[in-house]
Amino acid sequence: MLFQDVEWVTVAMTPEDSTARAGSETGFFFAPCPRALQRRALAGRFSRMSLPRLLPTLALLALTASAQQTPHSFQGEARIPVGYRYLLALPEGYEADTARQWPLVVFLHGAGERGTDLELLKKHGPPKLVEAGQKLPAIVASLQCEKARIWDPHGVKAVTDHLAATLRVDTRRIYLTGLSMGGFGTWETALEHPETYAAIAPICGGAGVRWVMAERIKDLPCWIFHGDQDKAVPLEFSTKIHDALIKAGSQAKLTIYPGVGHDSWTRTYENQEFWDWLLAQKRE
Repeated sequence: MLFQDVEWVTVAMTPEDSTARAGSETGFFFAPCPRALQRRALAGRFSRMSLPRLLPTLALLALTASAQQTPHSFQGEARIPVGYRYLLALPEGYEADTARQWPLVVFLHGAGERGTDLELLKKHGPPKLVEAGQKLPAIVASLQCEKARIWDPHGVKAVTDHLAATLRVDTRRIYLTGLSMGGFGTWETALEHPETYAAIAPICGGAGVRWVMAERIKDLPCWIFHGDQDKAVPLEFSTKIHDALIKAGSQAKLTIYPGVGHDSWTRTYENQEFWDWLLAQKRE
């Protein structure tokens, strides 16, 4: 008999079995037998088992049978309340030329500016530039996130839609940018709603596990910024999603500032080349 034709089976011994087998104790022993002999041995053993001893075995078999999985599906609609305070800056000439449509820049701040005080937003980014008197040729909406919250991509999308519907916005030129926590929010919003924005500029943020969705925004113009000495949000957060975008066929740009820590936004927003690039992007 070939080895592969032999199976080892565990046989429960009754007192009668132990009497028949000299030197064996009541309990279990292992015996080699062909598959056919195994089936007959097990069948014979079950036939000699008393009902109380058989019930646990039958219960186990029933439980195994009931553990089968069946396919199901669910479709529904989830509604969530959203709301953000924001600072709004209209470009010079907006009131004078009532027929002109303007680009819209939506800015998402970092974790330190969360709360209810809109003055906090003027510490960094586009609202800081506007407060200093810089005239940007675009509508600038700087949103504020509540304390103990992070950016909700659907909420950001809802505010963007509201602004586009109530202001004279060129819907082919809507841009999204943010720093730190706002950089994460920029990625998440763009990946959830890639059809809304003409370009994105995430600064010292990251996409987290959403890098696996890079294919969704491979055609969205994107310029990423990060400092290589960032200890708050390591550079790898940006390089991970950038690599995924390039692999998907994107032409996303990545600027890494050597020797720069977490504040990679100041030099970015103060760079006129950045604004020229951003405002030149347009959806078809």
